[in-house]
Amino acid sequence: MSTVPGPLVLIEPYAHRGGGHHQHALASLAATGASLVVAPAGLSEALGPLARSGARVAATPDGAAARFLLAAARAAERVSATGRRAFASRRWPRPVRRLPHQITLLARCLTEAACLRTARRLAPRAAAVVILSASDALHGMAAVLGGVPHLRFVHELVTTEDRPVRWLGRLAGRGEKQVVALCPTAAVRDRITAAFLRLPSEVRAFAVDDGRRLTDVERDSGRTAFTIPSDATAVCVVGGWWPYKDIATVDAALARLTAPLHVLVCGTPLDDAVLARWHRLPHVRLHTVPGAVTDQVLRLVYGAADAALVARHPGVGKESGLVMDAARLGVPLLVSQHDPTLTARLAGQPWVRSFPAGDACALAEALDKLSTEAPARPGPSAPAVLDLYPAAEQAAFLTDTYARLIKECR
Repeated sequence: MSTVPGPLVLIEPYAHRGGGHHQHALASLAATGASLVVAPAGLSEALGPLARSGARVAATPDGAAARFLLAAARAAERVSATGRRAFASRRWPRPVRRLPHQITLLARCLTEAACLRTARRLAPRAAAVVILSASDALHGMAAVLGGVPHLRFVHELVTTEDRPVRWLGRLAGRGEKQVVALCPTAAVRDRITAAFLRLPSEVRAFAVDDGRRLTDVERDSGRTAFTIPSDATAVCVVGGWWPYKDIATVDAALARLTAPLHVLVCGTPLDDAVLARWHRLPHVRLHTVPGAVTDQVLRLVYGAADAALVARHPGVGKESGLVMDAARLGVPLLVSQHDPTLTARLAGQPWVRSFPAGDACALAEALDKLSTEAPARPGPSAPAVLDLYPAAEQAAFLTDTYARLIKECR
């Protein structure tokens, strides 16, 4: 029987969502060689070229066990959605309001297990099996139900396990020996380790470098697309306005500007009331691209900007896809000092300007200075500052780590 390893199996439960950090990593890794992409809800339009790149795509469960698990996951999702509507009021006790979120954790586990079962049937001798956007709970249960050792990128710890979910986790505790959690930052790893004492974990950046830096033509095209004069100053605010992003500080800073500034905003969700306020500010020229955007449009947005603006609340330690984008594409960065580890990594970099997290006055001053003291563009060595690896190197790391895991499981 042949011992030649099979494809790199990439499981992405959220491949159907348009645009974003995770989809870029999926497409880049899938292009490194023979690969099987398991996408239980299909692919977004932005990932259409992936299916034409030679990667095999499994958009439906394969086998009776996988079909049963995915059907159970979708039933649990419906129950969770109903529960969130029914128990939304704060009149309900906190444990009751948290119940739908616990059911969501179970639904995610069942979805992962269905994908693992599919991978087991379609690629029994996989070079590696990796869940790119894994749930932050029930790690061992996914391995036990899925029947496959695997690597799982846990991007952050969001939902606390209540007693029933903790009980399920202990019931499948042996499955944690069949898993390696890959945490994009040390802060995430520390939280995962504290919550799951027996779960093996490693720190590894999730984002990958595809080597496609912005060209001068793309920069000129970006300015033309958004009708921004070549001598004007522009920043981009990319991605949905999630709770960990400090849009309030950006809002206050823009109101304090003393020099004209073009602001490009794209992503979802956005706050229309805030955008309307920015439209009325005397020194702001606002350009918006709402909703999920394709990689081509995103490159135009970054290309038009003199700097990418990243503002987060103090203490947020998850990986920033926007910071990685800046290094990968060659875009100067204006970033809050929200994460001491990230701040230390970026200290002294000529392509970075930082400001104290939550300090609107400091941010306004930094934005005003962009027209006269623009930071340099990141050079080819910038990705290494953030441990941002080429896609082929990341694939090799995943394969080597998986081989060690399989050896330990025997």
